[in-house]
Amino acid sequence: MLRSRIIPCLLVHKKGLVKTVNFKDPKYVGDPINAVKIFNEKEVDELMVLDIDATVEGREPNFELIKNLAIECRMPFCYGGGVKTVEHAKKIISLGAEKVALSSAALSNPAILKDIGNAVGVQSVVVVVDIRKKKLFGGYEFVSHNAKKSSNIKVHEFLVKLNEIGIGELVVNSVDDDGRMAGFDFKLFDFFREHTEMPMTIVGGAGSIDDIKEAITHYKTIGVSAGSLFVFKGKYRAVLINYPSFDERKEIYQLQF
Repeated sequence: MLRSRIIPCLLVHKKGLVKTVNFKDPKYVGDPINAVKIFNEKEVDELMVLDIDATVEGREPNFELIKNLAIECRMPFCYGGGVKTVEHAKKIISLGAEKVALSSAALSNPAILKDIGNAVGVQSVVVVVDIRKKKLFGGYEFVSHNAKKSSNIKVHEFLVKLNEIGIGELVVNSVDDDGRMAGFDFKLFDFFREHTEMPMTIVGGAGSIDDIKEAITHYKTIGVSAGSLFVFKGKYRAVLINYPSFDERKEIYQLQF
C-alpha cells in the first residue's frame, strides 16, 4: 500500500522563494537553493517547486534553476512552470527531476499529457489545477496565470478526461485558502476525490500539523502539501524553514492504516 506524503511546496518568483496569500502579494522568504539544503537535512518526503512567473511571462522553464535544484536535492522533486511541450518535460526529467508538472498547458491541451507520459513515463506526469469558488451561481472554476485568468472548462468534464488519459498525480490547489493557514476545505477536496481515480495531492490551507493529521485521517492515502506552514513560524509569520520531525511523521503515517 502506498503511504501518504508530506510535501513542502516552494514558489519561485523573480528567482527568489516567495509565499502568497490567495495567489497575491508574494512575500520574499529566501533563496530556493538554501531552502532545499535545509529540507535535505530534515529528510522531507518530497518537494514541489513551482515557478509562478514562467507562464505569466510566456517563457520556457528555468532549466538552470532545475539543474541546480537537482544537484542539491536529496529527495524526489517535482518541477512546474512554463512546461508546454514534450521536449520541455524530457529535458526537466533528464536534469534530475522525478516529476514534471503542467497547469495551464494541461487545461488548454490535455492531449499533451498522453504524449509526455509516453516520453517520460506516466508516473512522472503531474497536473496542477488551481481552483476557486465561483463568485456567482456556486460551484468551482479553474484559473491560471496566478489566478488572473478564469477558465470556461467544466471541472467534472476535465476530470473525466484526465481519468481517460491517465496521469501520475493530480495536485488540487485551493486559491481561496492559499496562504491563509486556516485549515483545508474538505468539501472541495472531497469533490475531486469522488471524481478522480489517480493519486491526489491537496494544497491550500494547512496551518498546523493537526491539519495534516486530519487530512491523512480523512483520506488515508494522499499527498498533503503546504507552503506557509513550512516557511513561517508563529503568529507573526517569522521566516523559518521547518518540517515535522521523524517521530511526528511516524505518528502521522500510522493514521492511514
